[in-house]
Amino acid sequence: MKNLQILFLLFFGLFSAQKKADLIVYNAKIYTVNQNFEIAEVMAISKGKIVAIGGKEILKNYTATQKIDAQQKPIYPGFIDAHCHFTGYATDRWKSDLVGTKSWEEIVEKIKKYSETAPKFWLYGRGWDQNDWAVKEYPTKEKLDELFPNRPVYLKRVDGHAAIANQKALDLAKITTETKILGGDIEQKNGKLTGILVDNAMDLVEKVIPEIEDDLAIKYFGELQKECFAFGLTSLHDCGISEHTLSLLEKSQQQKVLKMNVFALLSDNPDYYEKWAKKGRYTKGKITVGGFKVYADGALGSRGACLLSDYHDKPKWRGFLLSEKSHFENLAKKLVKSDLQMCTHAIGDSANREILKIYGDVLKGKNDKRWRIEHAQIVNPADFQYFGKYNIVPSVQPTHATSDMYWAEERLGSERIKTAYAYQDLLKQNGWVALGTDFPVEDINPFKTFLASVARKDAQNYPENGFQKENALTREQTLRGMTIWAAKSVFQEKERGSLEVGKNADFIILNQDLMNIDERDILKTKVWETWVDGKQVYFNFDMDNIIVTDKKIKKQSY
Repeated sequence: MKNLQILFLLFFGLFSAQKKADLIVYNAKIYTVNQNFEIAEVMAISKGKIVAIGGKEILKNYTATQKIDAQQKPIYPGFIDAHCHFTGYATDRWKSDLVGTKSWEEIVEKIKKYSETAPKFWLYGRGWDQNDWAVKEYPTKEKLDELFPNRPVYLKRVDGHAAIANQKALDLAKITTETKILGGDIEQKNGKLTGILVDNAMDLVEKVIPEIEDDLAIKYFGELQKECFAFGLTSLHDCGISEHTLSLLEKSQQQKVLKMNVFALLSDNPDYYEKWAKKGRYTKGKITVGGFKVYADGALGSRGACLLSDYHDKPKWRGFLLSEKSHFENLAKKLVKSDLQMCTHAIGDSANREILKIYGDVLKGKNDKRWRIEHAQIVNPADFQYFGKYNIVPSVQPTHATSDMYWAEERLGSERIKTAYAYQDLLKQNGWVALGTDFPVEDINPFKTFLASVARKDAQNYPENGFQKENALTREQTLRGMTIWAAKSVFQEKERGSLEVGKNADFIILNQDLMNIDERDILKTKVWETWVDGKQVYFNFDMDNIIVTDKKIKKQSY
């Protein structure tokens, strides 16, 4: 009897010594993405934070109301998209989707059908790319004028840097052959408007298109969030939003619609500068405002990227900056005195050089301001040094390389293409890069980002040997770029981006291991579960009962 009492006391003492957690994930292959890229087996979570991560000893030290046997499946930190347009893509849902169209004729037919049920007076579409057509030239508006003489039509190119408008839309925007615009182009042929608008010229039309209702916008935020969770995205950087859009994000959070982490960059609006430079970095719940998104130039596909020498396929044309150089200089001088980041879209080698030098003039040397160049697509060999010299962060989107590779050399020529989409060359400057998608310019799918980064191939497994493979990132570098380095690029590496004690329990469970599968299988990767702050926000119903739980977790998708 005495021995039984001793055993009872020992067992009770051991049990009572165990710490309580809300959730324990065990029998897993957990990629911590910490400094040493260590792999763990068990993770304990309490109040949305990771309280222990490591080996089987955690099971002895912790008890939890919920336990997941991961059956040796790979677990990663939740993916972070370091450059996208979440709110813009969400509110595009009322528009006609033109992605993947193969001709102008196909687009016209789609708009005719869309017009029958379009929810608004304006006929608005997005996603066409003339580079995908047999005839790779901009269309003209005659057919739209014929079909819709009294209804405005506005069709935006996939990169958002060119559009075609019919005459009714041009009239509403008061655009004539005499209209002039800095940092844009209103195309004319034989003294007549073609309807093609490039970069800043598009603003003339967009400012007369009524915005959608606030409640509908919030509804769309929730719908797009579901897609993000299904792809393993738990955090994203929304590049270039208005104060009104920020208020809608905050309202969606108050209504418990928004559950993912959003880092917002404000749009380049002079009315915002003084107010936000004084206010500084701002966090409210899951929303952080940390800087400004600025546009130096346009896109290569629409020939709006600003180049140091002529386009190879358009002599005497070099693109243009979207604002006077003084605009970028004045903004940089204001922001350098604050804790806000300056994040500038720069595609062409001339745009990159100008912005890198402007940054350097105010940063003056090594610093921890983490100002970013968004895209950094074409960089002159002499200019890579500026990224390292001034600690400027390259924020790049690997799928741009695999989308543009079919025609980029036509624009740039055989020499200039060698330092385009040069991710390893950029990585070497500071030892890290931030990776994103730029959705909806590219697909929202982060596994396409992973494939493009490590294999330099697209979904068609093209090209066989990879596009300029010398600039592919390794799998570890790519995963870091999609997690901890993306977090670091906005000063959030202490909160998320890796699975470590004290950090938010944002993680995903996948069906296969991205670190060792054949590159041809990368796009077959599926997300089984997505967790934010220790709460399940996505469960793949098609894979029911694959993850075994000691106490069945409610399967739900928010």
